[in-house]
Amino acid sequence: MFDSTRSPEAEPLIRAIAMPADANPSGDIFGGWLMSQMDLAAANAASRRCRGRCATVAVDGMIFHRPVFIGDEVSLYGSIVKVGRTSITIRVEAWRRSRTDDAKNKVTEATFTFVATDENRRPRPVPPE
Repeated sequence: MFDSTRSPEAEPLIRAIAMPADANPSGDIFGGWLMSQMDLAAANAASRRCRGRCATVAVDGMIFHRPVFIGDEVSLYGSIVKVGRTSITIRVEAWRRSRTDDAKNKVTEATFTFVATDENRRPRPVPPE
């Protein structure tokens, strides 16, 4: 079971406000919008660690725990799970906070895999830390 009330201690990689254009007619935020925000956050962490260009090659274990609503602040946290020769795996959690409340809840989590690429978009080794 996941802990939906204990947000990560680190600073978020990205924060965004869910807007009306990101929602369906019922006011729930589209999962695709949330997934794109998570991909941006993961890419931020991956490109920093890879020191350059990298490309998303897989998303695993996407779980939607709770909905996100128009006006919610969405904070995206990421951590490096694994570094391979040319790839890097990032775990991302999305947390929401209502405009009118201080409580935070985990809404989504997934694992993103990236491949470091060169200027020709071919795989390249991930540099040592």
